[in-house]
Amino acid sequence: MNIKDIIWTEATYQEFTNYLISIKDSKYQEFNSKIINTKYPMLGIKIPYLRKIANLISKGNYPLFLNIPNTYYELVLLKGLIISNIKDLKELELYFYNYLDLIDNWALCDTFCSSLKIVNQNKSYFYNLILSLVKSPKEYYVRVGLVLLLNYYVEEPFLPKIFNIVDNLNTNVYYINMAEAWLVSECFIKYPHLTFKYLEHNNLNKFTINKSISKIKDSKRITKSMKAKLNKFKK
Repeated sequence: MNIKDIIWTEATYQEFTNYLISIKDSKYQEFNSKIINTKYPMLGIKIPYLRKIANLISKGNYPLFLNIPNTYYELVLLKGLIISNIKDLKELELYFYNYLDLIDNWALCDTFCSSLKIVNQNKSYFYNLILSLVKSPKEYYVRVGLVLLLNYYVEEPFLPKIFNIVDNLNTNVYYINMAEAWLVSECFIKYPHLTFKYLEHNNLNKFTINKSISKIKDSKRITKSMKAKLNKFKK
């Protein structure tokens, strides 16, 4: 199937979905369905292969593809990968929030965020966007904000800002708290002494601080003595 040159119509959409069905992996679908809770039916296609498909679609008439129905989880994931390939910031803006509204699980969120390499060239713009995302009442808007911080902002100048953001979330939503813990642990792994000082006066809830400590202790880059010192922060 010549994916790059497809003109996306109802007929080619059907042809493409039939193609995806033909390459599905039932064992991978079974595995993914156990760890990803989504409303979208899942075929079972691994991300590296979907990235290759997304790259081909991105070289063609991708705006039409972004309007096709969200029949399968893989089609939604492909849309995120294609949007993340857009190099022009103003064009990306046209699709960004619409895509966020499609996200209903951690995997779509985290794959999209880790693929948005455009953030590296537009740190100030995306930081302001993150500030609005983490104030949203929508679970995956907040998680997107946190995972963007995790992927692109764990640098010494941003640490006080990151700590201020997680300290002021005040939520017990599981996938937000998990992202917080992941973010705090990554800050600790890269900047243990600065993050240790933050933990001495943190405002994280019981679940998040304990999960952060657990993730930090899983790292082989943290010394045993430092891991032992973390126990005093457990709640």
